[in-house]
Amino acid sequence: MTVPAAVTIPRSWEQADIDAMCTTVRVVAFDLDSTLARSKMRMTEGMGRRLAALTHLTTVAIVSGGRFAQFKEQVLDVLDGLDIATDRSRLHLMPTSGTRYFRWGGDNWECVYAHDLSARDRAAAVASLERHAKELGIWEEHPWGHRVEDRGSQITFSALGQQAPVEQKEAWDPSNRKKNALAAAVAADLPHLQVRSGGSTSVDISERGIDKAYAVRELASILQVEVNEIIFIGDRMDPDGNDYPAALAGTMPIRVANPDDTIAVADRIIAQLSPTVH
Repeated sequence: MTVPAAVTIPRSWEQADIDAMCTTVRVVAFDLDSTLARSKMRMTEGMGRRLAALTHLTTVAIVSGGRFAQFKEQVLDVLDGLDIATDRSRLHLMPTSGTRYFRWGGDNWECVYAHDLSARDRAAAVASLERHAKELGIWEEHPWGHRVEDRGSQITFSALGQQAPVEQKEAWDPSNRKKNALAAAVAADLPHLQVRSGGSTSVDISERGIDKAYAVRELASILQVEVNEIIFIGDRMDPDGNDYPAALAGTMPIRVANPDDTIAVADRIIAQLSPTVH
């Protein structure tokens, strides 16, 4: 399969032809932070209701840089608290940028695969992140929690700390300039690894070739669908962002700016896929 060097993505979801996408879609995939929920926060009940509704209309996937524990806290716990059921058999979870894959086994969420980094690569990634963050002046003296998190299959740098208030995180680097500079510097140190600008304050490092493009290809293979039958919704669809590889892989990309946009997109998709429309 030939992968394009670049792909043009509408700057707003309102410019995307969602109605046309829904004529061929077989999977709707979402990023998590700043897409389904604000950074590190639980998604709203309203978002949960839409996600649950989608599982009764099509297959749904979540592909994010966060750990499975974040998926549970931000998404699964919300779904479990709703008064409407979620079809878990049609919900697929791909934490740490698709380096791990979980599906519902009937009683619990089962890990199907995990691509963990070696101890040597994890140590090199941590050292490079700290050195370049200090050189670039973005190693905060008083972070909220740990700046660097070892997720096994992914090393994640959070400039303000893992527990930083969401308002502080969203205001820290709205242009993505700081994250992109750090990602470029670390990538030069670690050419054999994948380095991507991630969420509002984060940079993610994983095994080369294991990113959201890999995730959607694996998902397509597992579900026996084509990649171009997957809608992928994310906030980092810029060429330096960690959602962009999913677009390059051939999905139908929809760029959102925040969870409010995602709710509007989900409503449009639900309306198109609901039997009453046809």
